Amino acid sequence: MQKKIFSWLGGEFVELSAEARPGTSVEAEAISLFRSFEQELKTHGLSLENTVRTRLWGRDKEARNLGTGARSKILTGSAKAASSSYVSTNRFDSDARIAVDLLATRPSRADAERRPIEFQPPRNYLCYLRQDSFVFLSGYTSAAETLETQVSEIIKAVAGGLMVAGSMWDKLVKVSLFLHRSQKLETLRELLESAPALPADCQVEFGFVDGYAADKSLLEVESTARMD
Repeated sequence: MQKKIFSWLGGEFVELSAEARPGTSVEAEAISLFRSFEQELKTHGLSLENTVRTRLWGRDKEARNLGTGARSKILTGSAKAASSSYVSTNRFDSDARIAVDLLATRPSRADAERRPIEFQPPRNYLCYLRQDSFVFLSGYTSAAETLETQVSEIIKAVAGGLMVAGSMWDKLVKVSLFLHRSQKLETLRELLESAPALPADCQVEFGFVDGYAADKSLLEVESTARMD
C-alpha cells in the first residue's frame, strides 16, 4: 500500500493506493482491500466515513463492473464518497483484478458538514459529496461519437453539477482528466482551449486508461471545487 499525507485546501488529507490481494472473486478482493484501508485510516484517527473520493481500477471491463458494484456495497450511508472507475491493464503488478486510490480528509471541526448526494433515481455511485466548504463531484463521461463532442458535453455537465452542488466553475480547485489511450493528449489540450478558463490556482492532471463504464466513452473528468 502506498500512503501520502499532505495539507491541501486548508485541511489534512490522507491518500491511500493499493492493489487488492488476489482473491476468489472481485468482491472478495474489494472487501479485503477496503478493510486494509480502514485499518490504515484508523492509525490516523480516521475511518472510511472520512473518505471524500475513491478511484477504482479494473484489470478488464468485467473486473471494473464487479468492483464498482462491490464498492457501492462497502461504502454506504455516511461513508459514500465521490467516485470514478476505469479499465487499465497496465495499472497492475500482481494478479489482482482491482486496485483502488482512496482520498480521505480530517473534518475541520466536529460539526463539519458531510452530505453525500445521490442521483435521482439513485445509481451505484454518488452524484457528489459536500464536505466542509468543498464539493467533490464523481467522474463525468459522455457517449457522444467524437472526442470533441464529448469534451463539450462533459464540461457542460461538470458546470451544471457544480451549480447544483452549490458551487461554480470559477471555484474549481482540481480537475483530473483520464483520456482513452487511443486518443492524443495534444488533441485534448487543444479542445480544452475553447472551454471556459480554469482558475489560476486550479490543479489539472491528466492520465490514460483503457476503458470506462460506457464503451463509447473517451474521457472521464473528476472535479473538486470550493463552495464559498
